[in-house]
Amino acid sequence: MSTTNLLLTTFALPLILIALILLFRKQPNLREAASIGVGILVFVCNLMLLQHWLTTEEISFTLFTLFPGVTIAFDIEPLGMIFALVASALWPVTTLYALGYMRAHHEPRQTQFYCFFALSIFSVMGIAFAGNLMTLFVFYELLTLATFPLVAHAGTKKAKRGARTYLGILLFSSILFFLLAVISTWHFTGTMDFKLGGILDGVSDGVVSVLLILFVFGVGKAAIMPLHGWLPAAMVAPTPVSALLHAVAVVKAGVFTILKVMVYVFGIERLATIPSGTFLLYLAGFSILFASLVAIRKRNLKARLAWSTVSQLGYITMGALLASPLGVVGSAMHITMHAFSKITLFFCAGAIIVAAHKTEIPQMRGLGKQMPITMLAFGIASLGIIGLPPAGGTWSKWMLLMGTAETEHWILMLILMVSSLLSIGYLLPVTLRAFFPGPEGPAEPVHANGRFDLAPTASLIAIVITTFACLALFFYADAIYQFAMRVV
Repeated sequence: MSTTNLLLTTFALPLILIALILLFRKQPNLREAASIGVGILVFVCNLMLLQHWLTTEEISFTLFTLFPGVTIAFDIEPLGMIFALVASALWPVTTLYALGYMRAHHEPRQTQFYCFFALSIFSVMGIAFAGNLMTLFVFYELLTLATFPLVAHAGTKKAKRGARTYLGILLFSSILFFLLAVISTWHFTGTMDFKLGGILDGVSDGVVSVLLILFVFGVGKAAIMPLHGWLPAAMVAPTPVSALLHAVAVVKAGVFTILKVMVYVFGIERLATIPSGTFLLYLAGFSILFASLVAIRKRNLKARLAWSTVSQLGYITMGALLASPLGVVGSAMHITMHAFSKITLFFCAGAIIVAAHKTEIPQMRGLGKQMPITMLAFGIASLGIIGLPPAGGTWSKWMLLMGTAETEHWILMLILMVSSLLSIGYLLPVTLRAFFPGPEGPAEPVHANGRFDLAPTASLIAIVITTFACLALFFYADAIYQFAMRVV
């Protein structure tokens, strides 16, 4: 199969899946088997694209021309390949988890859920392989629209209110700032194509400084403050959707877009000289620290994880804005490391809700006896977020710390260290409460009903897979590092 056909197949498979899901809407076993099977095929296609790309180092394709100079085009480069592989690897695993969760929780409209899930992954592939700013913007907006029904899935007033906040902030930021930045870039440069080293040669520092502000605030999915409110609001969604938002698609699409624009529109060397860059860099640092402080005060587990995500996204945005090779490589690595750790944490949170009907952290005392695998997985994934061995997050955080040292931003280095200490405070006590409840014992006894772990079987398998991935990324991080180094 030619590389062009392989790339088109990667896009076509999620759309074909939507038709299969509708066809098998009254046969849930076939519907979900098709979802997992097609998810695996998309991942295999991305592996084949990787193999071709490593051989030829050039895979590009123009779908059609909107008007002269503005096209919908796709191109494979290292950052996009990393993002596509992460998203496509986690899609079938999340679908497997959803199978157990949605059935055990008796969620309504499951056919609708799987359809929009597939459409979301289609959008993610478009973002990952976007060859220019217009393509990136189109698929970025499509992802917002595809995930809106997922956030509102429960149909309650609270769910609808959260979904409106989600849609409002993301559309407001993208149309008011992101689209303006795209049009302005085309106006001043005459091109929208991505280019290593940037495309803003000859554009004045003042204009470039404004463009940087427009891009950073326009990409609301990166959740930089004050455009972060959509993320906690979206926690009304079912846990598989939360996993999609926080690990597979939405937030990763945001920080990936920031990183890609910094590298291929501004260029690392030019970015280091932009006056507004310092302000935005320290705004990212503020987001990291403030969100960590909010997270440590939350008693609801999903809310705590949501604020943790706001903080961790700040790491990636900050790394991109450091305008240094180590910062860019650290950000690219953290996209991968955070994805596997955070999805595992949300998988565990959902399993606790379904099996033990507990949402508040104080309720989880002694839960490790009834859900040992789930709570152990939560502890391992927590190490990835904190940045401690033997989880992959150790290396991405180390690279980001080295990036702050390389650029002599000592205050930011201190912020990263304090944030890691705070993440110990808001994540590890969950596991410790579960296994060492103290003299009080469990908050409420949970009957195991003869099962070793109460989590639904399909969900438990997904939890084990992503937990082992967190550990594997610690020992095989060099492969991601070497790949990310191709960017710089």
